[in-house]
Amino acid sequence: MIQTKNKLGRLRGDTPRPSWLGFRNKLESATNQKRKEGFGTYLFLVPATVGVLFVLLYPVLRTLWLSLTDTEGAGLGKFIGLTNYKTLVKDPILLRTMSNVAIWTFGTMALPVFLGLVIAYLALGLKGSAIYRMIFLLPYVLSGVAVASIWFHIFQTKGLVNQLLADIGLERYQQSWLLNYPQNTISMIIAATWSGTGLIVILFTVGLQNIPLQTVEAATLDGANGWQMFRSIIWPQLKQIRAVVIGTALANSLRTFDIVWVMTQGGPSRTSETLGVTMYRESFLLNRYGYGASIAVLLMVLVVSVSYFSLRGGLKRESSL
Repeated sequence: MIQTKNKLGRLRGDTPRPSWLGFRNKLESATNQKRKEGFGTYLFLVPATVGVLFVLLYPVLRTLWLSLTDTEGAGLGKFIGLTNYKTLVKDPILLRTMSNVAIWTFGTMALPVFLGLVIAYLALGLKGSAIYRMIFLLPYVLSGVAVASIWFHIFQTKGLVNQLLADIGLERYQQSWLLNYPQNTISMIIAATWSGTGLIVILFTVGLQNIPLQTVEAATLDGANGWQMFRSIIWPQLKQIRAVVIGTALANSLRTFDIVWVMTQGGPSRTSETLGVTMYRESFLLNRYGYGASIAVLLMVLVVSVSYFSLRGGLKRESSL
């Protein structure tokens, strides 16, 4: 019997095979190949992941354990449960530190954020605005120790501020700026503001440049003046950037150490201490590592909580619009 081919080129009597079977086989082969490649990629990530977990996770767990012990740093220490935290709650020095932290946090958040927004708004669109932003950013690239050293020489008793007051005949306003409370805290807030405003200027500039031009033009056609434009158009459009700026400023202010330690070392009589300085003093100067670790845990909880809720609140409000 001679078999003949039909118009599709198949022999009569052959069972037609669906054309998609070949494509499915190729797709399955490609998928399996991708899985193999993906598995190999994950193997390359293992050393880095282990390193990150060791560097980040182990210190946290170690600090949590130390906070439950009475130790001078060597060995595991004697387990005492929540005794350090009970002492922490009743410590009058810590209560004074927390009140100082509240003042410090408000000052180092409100001033840089306000000045950063004003500078970014005024410099936007100006000729040479990039140069102005660079000038404000320069203090940010300095280390905290360098910033504190500069402002220590400005505010010390025989420093620049008192010399200027004497030169213009205002000797009666001369003070020991770093030896009296709350002048010492205010002086350090000024130093931190000088250092941190530049970054906030850059962030707000990015937010301002991302505002749709059509929205601004529509508000202008509706007769909005400068304040109305800022309040109703510009400020709401900065929600995301504002959340990032405020969250970052809060976290940085809570964990401040270098500026305070270099300028006052928390004095006089520990009146200008922040949590970072108190933690350092208790751990490394007084050798109360367990108690210092409990302060570190408190600081960690505050920083993580404030950062999370500020960012979550700002970004959530933006996504709901």
